[in-house]
Amino acid sequence: MNQSVPASGPQVERFREYLCLLARAHLPPRHPSKIEASDIVQQTLLEAYEQRGAFRGQSDGELAGWLKQMLVHNLADALRGGQRAKRDVRRERSLEAAIEDSFCRAEDWLAANEASPSQQAIRIEQLLQLADGLARLPDEQRNAVVLHHLQGWSLAQVADHLQRSEPAVAGLLRRGLKKLRDLMEDEGEP
Repeated sequence: MNQSVPASGPQVERFREYLCLLARAHLPPRHPSKIEASDIVQQTLLEAYEQRGAFRGQSDGELAGWLKQMLVHNLADALRGGQRAKRDVRRERSLEAAIEDSFCRAEDWLAANEASPSQQAIRIEQLLQLADGLARLPDEQRNAVVLHHLQGWSLAQVADHLQRSEPAVAGLLRRGLKKLRDLMEDEGEP
């Protein structure tokens, strides 16, 4: 096996917050099935470590994609778990497509399609910084940013979900985005 990026414990661990971001982007806060993003991420990282010999990639981008696919399947399985009696193959396919769509929003938020390996590496680093920054925001700001910008909810939907007024949610978004920018700029400084 000749790979430059081993899927070792420390290597996959650095993607923890990125995977949490992706999971949170699909699971709204207080999800009725009580599925926790951190549990799905932990399961994904454990599987990645156990299956590290199966990873054939050469870059962080390929490792991120491999981990994301595992997360999609684990998240879809967890969401399906409460609906076993209502199992429908079409619903399962649409669930995985919906999860993949919400993940694409998170990635598209940062950059367009870059082709070169160095640009892909920069994009992965930016995604990891975004995930780390979101994890450091206060819960309400993080929830508002994830729901509005990553899940595509309207301001009214976010306000209703968070049981706040639209101006209050707009303030959460403004403060959250400002703090997120500051955190990402601080990370970028040597």
